[in-house]
Amino acid sequence: MIRAMIVDDEPLAREKVSLFASSEPDLEVVATCSNGVEALSSFNTHTPDLIFLDIQMPELNGFDFLRQLKTDTMPGIIFITAYDEFALRAFEYHALDYLLKPFDKERFHRAVHHATVSMSTKEEKEKSHKQVVTLLESLKKDSSSLERLIVKTNGRVLFLKVNDIDWMEAAGNYIKLHVGNETHLIRETMNSLEQQLNGKIFVRVHRSTIINIDRIKELQPWFNGDYKITLTTNVQVIMSRGYRKHFSSIIGKPL
Repeated sequence: MIRAMIVDDEPLAREKVSLFASSEPDLEVVATCSNGVEALSSFNTHTPDLIFLDIQMPELNGFDFLRQLKTDTMPGIIFITAYDEFALRAFEYHALDYLLKPFDKERFHRAVHHATVSMSTKEEKEKSHKQVVTLLESLKKDSSSLERLIVKTNGRVLFLKVNDIDWMEAAGNYIKLHVGNETHLIRETMNSLEQQLNGKIFVRVHRSTIINIDRIKELQPWFNGDYKITLTTNVQVIMSRGYRKHFSSIIGKPL
C-alpha cells in the first residue's frame, strides 16, 4: 500500500482527492492537511510515501513546504494546481506527476498509476527520490523565491519575512537571525541559505556573516583591509577583505 497525504487549502479540492483516492486499491490516505504548516507536522508523524501537494497556498506554498523537508525522507510528489504555468514548472523539474484543476477521476487514476510504478522497486524509488531532490536544488538556485522562513520558538511557529532580517550569523549547526531586538535560530548552513537569498539584498561579508544591505548605516576602513559596518540598529560587524570585491560589485562602487 502507498501511504498518501493530501495538502490543499481548498476544502472541496481535499474532498475530491480523498474521494478519488478511496477508489484506488493501492492507495491509503493517512493524513489530510489544509495548509503547509499543518502538513509539516503531519509529515513528521505519518511519513507518507506520496503527497498530493497544492502549489498555491497562503503563507506557505507547495514549493516552500518542500524546502522544509529533509531530502533523506523525501516522498513522491504529485502537484495539484489551477495554473498551467505552475504545473509545467513542476513537470519540468521532474515531479512524479501533476493534476491540473479541474481534473477528473481518469486523470487522477493515471497520476496514481504513474506514482505506483515509480515506487514499485528500489531502483524506481531511488530515481523518484533523485527527481524530487533535483527539484529542491533547482529551487535553491532561484534566489528570488525565498520570501519567508518558518521559525519555531517557545512552542510557536512564526512566519518570518526574509526582508525583515537585519543580519545573520553562523552559530554552530544553526544560523542566528537578527530581526530588530529579536533573535531566532534555524537549523541551516550559511552556504545553503546564501544560495536561497536574494543576492541583491543579502550580501555575505564574512564566512560567518550575511547582512541586509538596506540596513547599512556606515562603512569604515578597519585593519588589514577589513571594513567595519555599522547597521541602522547600531550593531557593528566586520567585513573581511576577501569579501570586499563582491560587496563592491553589489553597491556599484569600489572600496
